[in-house]
Amino acid sequence: MELAPFHADVADGPDGGVAHWIKAADGLRLRAGYWPFEGAKGTVLLFTGRSEFIEKYGRIARDLQQRGYAMAAIDWRGQGLSDRMADDRGLGHVDAFSDYQHDVAAFLDYVKQTDLPAPHYVIAHSMGGGIGLRALINDLPVKAAAFSAPMWGIRANLSLRSFIWGLSTVSRRLNFDGNIVPGKSTDITLSEIPFDENELTNDPEMYAYMQNQVRKYPDLGLGGPSLRWVNEALWETRRLAALPAPPTPTLTFLGSDETIVDADRIKTKMAQWSNGKLTVVPGGKHEMMMDAPAMRGPILDAIAAHFDSHP
Repeated sequence: MELAPFHADVADGPDGGVAHWIKAADGLRLRAGYWPFEGAKGTVLLFTGRSEFIEKYGRIARDLQQRGYAMAAIDWRGQGLSDRMADDRGLGHVDAFSDYQHDVAAFLDYVKQTDLPAPHYVIAHSMGGGIGLRALINDLPVKAAAFSAPMWGIRANLSLRSFIWGLSTVSRRLNFDGNIVPGKSTDITLSEIPFDENELTNDPEMYAYMQNQVRKYPDLGLGGPSLRWVNEALWETRRLAALPAPPTPTLTFLGSDETIVDADRIKTKMAQWSNGKLTVVPGGKHEMMMDAPAMRGPILDAIAAHFDSHP
């Protein structure tokens, strides 16, 4: 496998982190990576959220190693250092949400080729939660799963939701679905939003860590989504809501102060998940695993204990 760039200086992960180029079935070049850990009890497959990248989860890899697990992660198509889907590198775009499953398949092949220790588990955050749920329905070969603020719906009031549904649908018919969603920018806004206005974390130090990554390596970052991405996301979350929950043993964490994904969709899905448990985290925002140790630690302890119970 060909080595790919890996920015260990901003990942702040365990020693030995490495990334490689891999190919999806449709020919796109993707970046995948892992942190080796001799004697690991198993390997966690980290399904990142929209606009995220491998290095963002360096500290999570460190936390998981302390609990006995190795970790691998992927840059989905259209973000991180994987092939972008639009001429404007800052535009978040995808042709079809089902294409992300090509990335999942390539990632699984990568995990096999690198001999990362079994059994395998998945932690899926935000958009990665939508991709992860679809992958579990498609029999993703993992023993157990954990979700953080999964994108099983997008939060919006009724009038805004109706407008976005209508505009994004019309944009496909009239062939302007490659345009950015009105009011959004292809700039990497994470690097500019003040901490007091962020919807992600309560922890200033962790927020600075995330901002530093995209400030130092802007190519890792991503701006707003295209109308097609939004339309595809709306259709996929609607389809997922109509499907029964898979049998995989699952924990899901939802912050009480969530403002990005649809909390009601998460609660409804988990109420139907016979082998699943939902934990609402008091004061949690969108990225509870990127919060202060008092919040992050118990969540990761619970996930590790969950994985331990399914060897």
